[in-house]
Amino acid sequence: MQAVSEFLTMGGYGVYVWPSYVLAVLIMGGMLGLTLARLRVTKRELKGYEQVHAAHRKRRGRGGED
Repeated sequence: MQAVSEFLTMGGYGVYVWPSYVLAVLIMGGMLGLTLARLRVTKRELKGYEQVHAAHRKRRGRGGED
């Protein structure tokens, strides 16, 4: 049990190390969340552009050819 306690206190530096780990995890989690949200928006925008492009091709009589 003492080994666990020693690990958690990290030789007296645990009070600095553990909050740093927590902060790092929160920041990285936030960055991941923002990245995934932006990915959803970008996919939605791309789908819209593809639909506009397909309609434009259709109007010009080219069908699905490029």
